[in-house]
Amino acid sequence: MKTASIRIVGGILIMAALGGCSTIKGWFGGKAEEKPTEPAELVDITPSVSVSKLWSASAGKGEERLGLQQAPAVEGGRVYAAAVKGGVRAFDLQTGKQVWQYKSDLRISGGPGAGEGLVVVGTLDGKVIALDAATGAEKWQVKVPNEVIAAPAISQGVVFVRTNDGRVSALSGDTGERRWFWTHELPSLTVRGNAPVVVGPGVLFAGNDDGTLAALSGNDGRTLWTQTIGAPEGRSELERMADVDGAPVLEGTTVFVTSFKKETVAIEGPSGRPLWKRENGGAGGLAVTSSAVLVSDPAGTVWALDKYSGSSLWSNTTLARRSLTAPTIHGDYAVVGDYDGYLHWLKTDNGDIVGRARVGGKAIRGKPVVADGILIVQDVEGGLTAFGFK
Repeated sequence: MKTASIRIVGGILIMAALGGCSTIKGWFGGKAEEKPTEPAELVDITPSVSVSKLWSASAGKGEERLGLQQAPAVEGGRVYAAAVKGGVRAFDLQTGKQVWQYKSDLRISGGPGAGEGLVVVGTLDGKVIALDAATGAEKWQVKVPNEVIAAPAISQGVVFVRTNDGRVSALSGDTGERRWFWTHELPSLTVRGNAPVVVGPGVLFAGNDDGTLAALSGNDGRTLWTQTIGAPEGRSELERMADVDGAPVLEGTTVFVTSFKKETVAIEGPSGRPLWKRENGGAGGLAVTSSAVLVSDPAGTVWALDKYSGSSLWSNTTLARRSLTAPTIHGDYAVVGDYDGYLHWLKTDNGDIVGRARVGGKAIRGKPVVADGILIVQDVEGGLTAFGFK
């Protein structure tokens, strides 16, 4: 319970640090001459890409202020989404029609992981539930040591679950029986969130709350290497927070990862050797194109970094302090969501905002998902919206 409490407090402090006033005077009602921490107002754009809403649906009652960053998963032409209250639902990707619903009184916190005929979710009280992807029927349910707020990963008959105490557990996809587990010590103060593990051939990559990335053997959980992404430096615990809370991206043999310390690193996957490092990044994750790495930093700047050297290609500061999600690639554009329910399409070659749509007045915290040219986003109220190009 102590760990959970500290993590929640950490989340509150971060929200205050990023969204509150920058002066003590401002906190207590004094009038500040400037308001540098207020979200930037949206500037008019000249749209050059036309997007349309294809469908909308509800996954149930959403996370609201729990800081879970719930997002859907897409597999086999279906969208799978979970809500804190409302269970798990499957929708047709093209039409948004509900295919099935798994009802549960448990508070489902981790976004769904989908693959190999399974949909797997976690709960705030440390349960892991595996469902049949075709029907939504429960296959098994097991207890793990702590809450699950990251989407499980599924590979070669194994379900990999990241819990909020820094543990990764490997569970049998057939029965839920534990095969192995791996633990990593947590710092005393962390950002609310966890990076889902990313699976490669015989290896999985786990981002940690002390600013490191670990490569683990898929067979037995042995640590193959550990690399620092963001060094936990500073005089206070708040300054030392360096969480890696966004899913790494594995492309070929290169792993791209970013941290709350605003460090983004490209790593040679087999050896753990850094290829380049750049002081631009954020806890929420990143996206990769054929030539660039796209990342949103805590200040609301979207960066494009050269994929092979890390040098800055462009940056866009017009969405400052709008609590951006990690970017997602949608065609020739990078898409980010914000605190006010807006989605913004940026050209990947120069960063210009050329499209915008709103899903509603509720925040978007989970990274948007793209499949078959359709972008799907989940807001904190549990609403799902799909967009496509006209």
